[in-house]
Amino acid sequence: MLKHLVFLLTGLVAASASAQTAAPGQQWQAGKHYFLIEPPQAAAGDKIDVVEVFSYGCPACNSFAPLADKLKAALPANAAMRYVPASFNTAESWPLFQRAFFTAQALGIIDKSHNATFTAVWSNGPLSIRDAASGRMIKPTIEDAAKFYAQYGVSPEDFVATANSFAINTNMKRADAWIKATGVDSTPTIVVNGKYRITGLSAGSWENVIPLVQFLVQKETTGG
Repeated sequence: MLKHLVFLLTGLVAASASAQTAAPGQQWQAGKHYFLIEPPQAAAGDKIDVVEVFSYGCPACNSFAPLADKLKAALPANAAMRYVPASFNTAESWPLFQRAFFTAQALGIIDKSHNATFTAVWSNGPLSIRDAASGRMIKPTIEDAAKFYAQYGVSPEDFVATANSFAINTNMKRADAWIKATGVDSTPTIVVNGKYRITGLSAGSWENVIPLVQFLVQKETTGG
């Protein structure tokens, strides 16, 4: 699958700085290090909106998770980071993980469960997508997810009921539409204020994502 190849390529490029890497003091360039979103899309909240488009089923997103935490901590007070789960890899469990994210968010447990869900998927945990012995693909169910999230004080019955609700279905459709409108076709991708799109490949390395996002937040702050 093309998108899956993009994920792997992005991860490989992120392992070492590429020729695109911006040296200290070098100007970040639109069309090279980041891309303009035309037309700009709606941003959430009253702060500069920094979004990671991701999936728990994406190996590059799992690798990026610690840097995502650093990025969130490195943002100035006038910016806020949030997460939008993608579902476009339908051959795997991405739609299920998208549903689980929005359900955990609706139930008020996402801050506790977010990073732990990556571990549950990628460390042979209860939401694993590969059989450790055979390597064959596994597709967890919403009931499997409900059992995992029960550790955060939500009954499996309530989790499943919420997961199948109109509100969650609506959130999923809105996320899919927003991701398409912003031109995101690989994960992880960072979108700044609905105007700028960044990947590890465009930034030159995963580490470069943080100063590049800071540059774009400052650009939005000053109106530059």
